[in-house]
Amino acid sequence: QVQLSESGGGLVEPGGSLRLSCVASGSIYSIDAMGWYRQGPGNQRELVAAIKSGGSTNYADSVKGRFTISRDNAKNTVYLQMTSLKPEDAAVYYCNAVVQLTSGQSQLGSWGPGTQVTVSS
Repeated sequence: QVQLSESGGGLVEPGGSLRLSCVASGSIYSIDAMGWYRQGPGNQRELVAAIKSGGSTNYADSVKGRFTISRDNAKNTVYLQMTSLKPEDAAVYYCNAVVQLTSGQSQLGSWGPGTQVTVSS
């Protein structure tokens, strides 16, 4: 099993910035793609940004130009730098990863508790 633990959320004013972090742990051999998701009240969970092992990235249209995803492969960690935050960015942010286990299997990680981002003045 692969566990994910998010951190870095909080309360920020519109226009502000936050940096989220997520660490993957478990019987990990390597990590393929890593991604950040969010779920606002009454909404479905949506993909915000993803990054592959080679570094290629993709973003939801709503965050392009404002959010930047990055990863530290040595630390099994993915980051989400969020700038110019808007009230509509408020949500619980989750990360996940497609992991190659030491057993040779490929697995999607178990969802962590997420980290709350609140954007309000």
